[in-house]
Amino acid sequence: MARYVVDVMPKPEILDPQGKAVHGALPRLGFTGVVDVRQGKRFELEVEGEATPELLAEVERIAGTLLANPVIEDFEVHTEERTVAEVAQEAGR
Repeated sequence: MARYVVDVMPKPEILDPQGKAVHGALPRLGFTGVVDVRQGKRFELEVEGEATPELLAEVERIAGTLLANPVIEDFEVHTEERTVAEVAQEAGR
């Protein structure tokens, strides 16, 4: 089973109101030194078969077609050995 992660972020020129809201809240909560915050999305896909360049290309097509809006968002696809849920489970969370 191959695992891919798709990180989707607003393009730099696109206003990010959620990121701005988080950035504004940080000093009120006592956190200083954060210059900017951008909020994005993370998708984890488990795909049948082993990780191959062809499978990576297929996941990139999925990301560009469904997971991201290429007009306002950039995305990056990479493989990952374990999901965030598995890491959290191992840590006892």
